[in-house]
Amino acid sequence: MGPGARLAALLVLLELGVGDPAAAAGREDTFSALTSVARALAPERRLLGTLRRYLRGEEARLRDLTRFYDKVLSLHEDLKIPVVNPLLAFTLIKRLQSDWRNVVHSLEATENIRALKDGYEKVEQDLPAFEDLEGAARALMRLQDVYMLNVKGLAQGVFQRVTGSSITDLYSPRQLFSLTADDCFQVGKVAYDTGDYYHAIPWLEEAVSLFRRSYGEWKTEDEASLEDALDYLAFACYQSVQCSTSLSPWGVCPDNKRMARNVLKYERLLAENGHLMAAETAIQRPNVPHLQTRDTYEGLCQTLGSQPTHYQIPSLYCSYETNSSPYLLLQPARKEVIHLRPLVALYHDFVSDEEAQKIRELAEPWLQRSVVASGEKQLQVEYRISKSAWLKDTVDPVLVTLDRRIAALTGLDIQPPYAEYLQVVNYGIGGHYEPHFDHATSPSSPLYKMKSGNRVATLMIYLSSVEAGGATAFIYGNFSVPVVKNAALFWWNLHRSGEGDDDTLHAGCPVLVGDKWVANKWIHEYGQEFRRPCSTNPED
Repeated sequence: MGPGARLAALLVLLELGVGDPAAAAGREDTFSALTSVARALAPERRLLGTLRRYLRGEEARLRDLTRFYDKVLSLHEDLKIPVVNPLLAFTLIKRLQSDWRNVVHSLEATENIRALKDGYEKVEQDLPAFEDLEGAARALMRLQDVYMLNVKGLAQGVFQRVTGSSITDLYSPRQLFSLTADDCFQVGKVAYDTGDYYHAIPWLEEAVSLFRRSYGEWKTEDEASLEDALDYLAFACYQSVQCSTSLSPWGVCPDNKRMARNVLKYERLLAENGHLMAAETAIQRPNVPHLQTRDTYEGLCQTLGSQPTHYQIPSLYCSYETNSSPYLLLQPARKEVIHLRPLVALYHDFVSDEEAQKIRELAEPWLQRSVVASGEKQLQVEYRISKSAWLKDTVDPVLVTLDRRIAALTGLDIQPPYAEYLQVVNYGIGGHYEPHFDHATSPSSPLYKMKSGNRVATLMIYLSSVEAGGATAFIYGNFSVPVVKNAALFWWNLHRSGEGDDDTLHAGCPVLVGDKWVANKWIHEYGQEFRRPCSTNPED
């Protein structure tokens, strides 16, 4: 296969988008990239304009209705005016026969609400789908799990890890943003609908608590009510035999007889059979079959970055790196050795603020939901929540300069097909990538179809900073690296023998707060024969 054919195969395998980039981005879900979530602000601004015009129209209509009310009320309050007055009698009959009908069936009211609905329908196709609401709800549950966050605290806008009597503040927002009862209900309902009562119960309990505080207050935007939350919570408690909230609806919502009957039924069943059911049904966090290293992974994520310091391990060091390249002679790379096995190095200020911003701008129109290889297929999965785009070096001079810098630093051939195009990734709400290898671990991997061998090395550039979370965790190495804006993380995926290095199992921890962007450069083993020679030592 010639270089042209190999490049074509590379393009197919990497699924580079063609045509209208906006259309390509629109085909994917909103929640899986923060830049897509930010774009959702635009249609909401248009909806706000529509609602403002509706409110002004309604305010004028209500002022007119108030005038009509005051006029009729004054007639009723002035009892001295006799009904025998033919003018008064005529106006009374006219009001009852004509005026009231016109008020009740006001054309202005119909026109105002029609204009509001028309404005909504114009932007409806740009709004997130229900699947995005589900994805965002699952993201909150993921953050709740990985960072051991307290649901009540989350509902109040506080990011706290609660372990026993110990409370740790993971992030202190400049401005608290709390959730409503209906918000908590929607999160709980997403878990409930999949039979995940472990997550459903605390969110539904918080919804019940918040609904009870505001019982009797009507909010147009709410989909649920206290009755709904109690109904769902009652069944979830019955299924899991664990609940800390009183389910009794009496005194707050006795009119909903169906819901009251359900609650009483579940409470009776729990009282009669609770001890038997508890032995059989202990509520547990849903298992993640593909993730066998969950405890280690989450422990590393909770540290928000735990790489060892140099004074703890003297063999770790910092240096100015030129790699004997004239390109780096005048401006050497600032190298920090993070770990020795696997060998992981962090290069500080590898790109400038301007370069990072330019790369993000180039990638944003082409972002599509990230996929993973499953045999010969590319699949969207829950354990990788992000959007990504692939950029050729011919797209902009910034990418040409970046490739030269990477080649000088690594000493490797990074021209296609010996390296892949730059992959730019934007993480979504709670965006993450659970433990995985960058190199192929199966002969059926699509990587081998490129005829350039396995991925020998990874260089990952942090194109943004985050306020909390998002660390890169190396599971078997038992350390994590926090997001360092403009820095590049480098490691070898393969031993010199060509065998995969199992110590490179790594993960992108969920982003707790912030907008995380990275750029990946994956370099393949073919073409590097004289740049990184083989070795007979399996440990090299």
